[in-house]
Amino acid sequence: MYRERAAAGIGGAVVWESVAVGAAPARVLPDGCLDLLWSSRAGLLVAGPDRTAHLSVSVPGERWVGLRLPPGTGPAVVGVPADELRDRRAPLTELWGRAAAELADRLAVAAEAGPSAGAAGAGPAVSPAAPADVVAPARPGRAAPVGVVLEAVAVGRLRAAGGPDPLGAWVAARLAAGATVAATAAEAGLGARALHRRSQALFGYGPKTLARILRMRRALDLARAGTPLAEAAARTGYADQAHLTREVKDLAGVPPTHLLPARRG
Repeated sequence: MYRERAAAGIGGAVVWESVAVGAAPARVLPDGCLDLLWSSRAGLLVAGPDRTAHLSVSVPGERWVGLRLPPGTGPAVVGVPADELRDRRAPLTELWGRAAAELADRLAVAAEAGPSAGAAGAGPAVSPAAPADVVAPARPGRAAPVGVVLEAVAVGRLRAAGGPDPLGAWVAARLAAGATVAATAAEAGLGARALHRRSQALFGYGPKTLARILRMRRALDLARAGTPLAEAAARTGYADQAHLTREVKDLAGVPPTHLLPARRG
């Protein structure tokens, strides 16, 4: 089971929830994002930006709730450059210390609100204009659900940091639209080295790696919507379908056909 909704107060962020139905690893594709995670088994974690697919292992029935922060936003929330978390899943206590332990206690209470609250359809229980440490209860007499607590804490930390570096969202949007790294650097008024350095801190890797990841995701989105792979490859700037297949295998670990819904009939 997986569901998600847009997060309140952080543009492009998503609150998501899943419950493991088996012991098989779940393949999580790289996306340039950073996630705050809560697991009913592992507790509070931060997932850094991945360069290749991460195989997430859960036990049957394990519940996950996450706040996915869009490319370039995560460092302002967690308080460290993204490249320090690249390809890592780390306990949040490593970064926030006692504050993370206190948050874990709040989430333990929030988990009692039930697995459906605070995910898709529940709606946020925190106003973006509310004080950073205020989380409104989902219902009178009940604790706010896990996703809402994560959301409110992130909004507060982002506000305290003065917001995300605007370069992050701009660069990600340009690269997602298919702009070249050279053109993106020129439009930003930065040299290639400066853009690479800023990108390492914002995304966890350089702009070329981010561009590869975002292009792969554009192509897969088209293919999942029914576009033939050859056409998806052409529309997203690959030389041909074979080129797309090589890139997907390099970044995701499997060919694109393994990542598409099975055809009926």
